[in-house]
Amino acid sequence: MARLTRRRTWLAVAAALALTAGCDRVPGLGGSKPAFKAIDLTGAEYGRELALTDADGRRRTLADFRGKIVVLFFGFTQCPDVCPTALAEIAEVRQALGADGDRIQGVFVTVDPERDTPEVLKAYVAAFDPSFVALRGDEEETKRAAREFKVFYAKVPGKTPGSYTMDHTAGAYVIDADGRLRLFTRHGSGARALADDLRLLLAERG
Repeated sequence: MARLTRRRTWLAVAAALALTAGCDRVPGLGGSKPAFKAIDLTGAEYGRELALTDADGRRRTLADFRGKIVVLFFGFTQCPDVCPTALAEIAEVRQALGADGDRIQGVFVTVDPERDTPEVLKAYVAAFDPSFVALRGDEEETKRAAREFKVFYAKVPGKTPGSYTMDHTAGAYVIDADGRLRLFTRHGSGARALADDLRLLLAERG
């Protein structure tokens, strides 16, 4: 029964994507719909709010990044592969865009605030790009942020209490310079695809 339910869910998603593919206008934005490589979330009614604390103890919201395109990733510092790959790709893209790279803001939200202290987070993101911002919250704030962006995460017990790992959504959200959720880019899409999509969003602002 569970397998049948999952199959029906995927069929519904596929049907929705097929309907979306027939649209060539973006409500409220005007003009033709850009040919993004990532999943186009333009007009989504989620991913609108984020209120967490950065590694320097300052309260940050999405409004703080207006004027820049935000690439937002949820992960944890002890992640062995997905998280470092994602952050390295964002850093690579910023360099590939040259002067326009300054208009891209990488933001890392930890889903493991228990171990990811402000000091740990600050050192972690700085190793990829000094401009990156790391955010954390308490347990309830982390849950709220994950729900707002429809991000899954869960603790996976290890052999000892402190050796657990985290399962989490493997992909990044892209928020445009006006603070609107626009894209979801899957893990493994690569830096080139992300750079191409960000160029399209940068062109909207000129």
